[in-house]
Amino acid sequence: MNTNLFKIIGLAAFLFLLAAAVYIYRPNQISYTRITVIGDSQAKISPDTAVITFSVITQGKQAVDAQQQNAQKSEAVKKAVEAVTTDAKTDIKTSDYSLNPQQDYYSGKMPKILGYEVKNTVTVSIDKLDRVGQIIDAATSAGANSVEGIQFVIGEASPAQGEALALATKQAMAKAEAVARSLNGTIVRVVQTIEGGVPPQMIDAGYGGNANAATNKMMDMKPAVRTPVQAGSLVIRSQVVLVVDISV
Repeated sequence: MNTNLFKIIGLAAFLFLLAAAVYIYRPNQISYTRITVIGDSQAKISPDTAVITFSVITQGKQAVDAQQQNAQKSEAVKKAVEAVTTDAKTDIKTSDYSLNPQQDYYSGKMPKILGYEVKNTVTVSIDKLDRVGQIIDAATSAGANSVEGIQFVIGEASPAQGEALALATKQAMAKAEAVARSLNGTIVRVVQTIEGGVPPQMIDAGYGGNANAATNKMMDMKPAVRTPVQAGSLVIRSQVVLVVDISV
């Protein structure tokens, strides 16, 4: 009887000491705090690409007449633009084409077709911004009689995009480190990264309009003064959201 009692007491004491040892030597549990920070960068940079849009508009009694006349002038415009952009990275493409009847709606009767109008719109992208005025002059001299506008943009491969993103990321990480220091902790890991921001604001040079009848008569004359165009600057903005864990 006494022997069994001693065994029970001994086993209980062993279990107590084992539990105490586990409690004393258990590893310290690390407490994590998760925070979200935002980095935002904004800078003015110079554009590296110009986009010019202009059209050749022709009219005729018959659709085929207006179309043929437009084709001849459009080909002349294309060659004129190519001649002044041979040493530049240029993309010339047709962005719109239309053939529409011109109708009389004021006779009080059924609309009557008076003739036809053809419009061939061409968009030119070029990496030499100082050629914009020369392109406009060459195109209008060759037959283009409508300039829809000019825009200055940043190319997709521009390093400025990556630089702005890197700056926003550094700003977000600096905020996270400041929070960690205030909590007497350290950053353990970045849980999630979210890229955001606003696309670069395109600059519209404000050049646009249709050539009038007097201008059409002067199409074969070379402009005496080159069209002045200024590129200006673009505003580029990037935003990065970081979710990080902090040990405290």
